Amino acid sequence: MADIAKFVDKEHEGKSFAEIADLPVEALQGISPRMAGLLDEALHIKTVRDLAESKYVAWAQAIVTLAK
Repeated sequence: MADIAKFVDKEHEGKSFAEIADLPVEALQGISPRMAGLLDEALHIKTVRDLAESKYVAWAQAIVTLAK
């Protein structure tokens, strides 16, 4: 996963993982400002770190893992 260019918008490609973690979630490729606003409104997710640490994401990952 060292090639971060596949996951973040071009303007953030040179940043460290620590810097990216604290960027707004829309820094991730495929997440528009509108989508980011909806995540914030519905789940209070503002940053990449918030998304990664979301209990809903953890629950979904656990369910999918156990389903395999």
